[in-house]
Amino acid sequence: MQIYGPSHVHGPQSVSAPHALRNTAPAAPSVSSSPSDELQLSDVGRLVDAVRDLPDIRADRVAAIKAQIANGTYANDHKLDVAVSRLLDEIA
Repeated sequence: MQIYGPSHVHGPQSVSAPHALRNTAPAAPSVSSSPSDELQLSDVGRLVDAVRDLPDIRADRVAAIKAQIANGTYANDHKLDVAVSRLLDEIA
């Protein structure tokens, strides 16, 4: 931007001059039916909604594990191997 000093500054002008308003024809209102809202859920959205409806604690699974612990059948070598493998996968 270059500033040339006060000699190039215009004096006061009226609000409408020197600009002229151009009248344009108003746009024709669009013909449409009454607005309506629409909601579409994806398959993932439906799955998330279904998961939210699940209980936080699976009482049947907890009862089965408690029974296995009481019987002494819960802890075995296969379950220990699976647990160690999952732990190593998570760490590595």
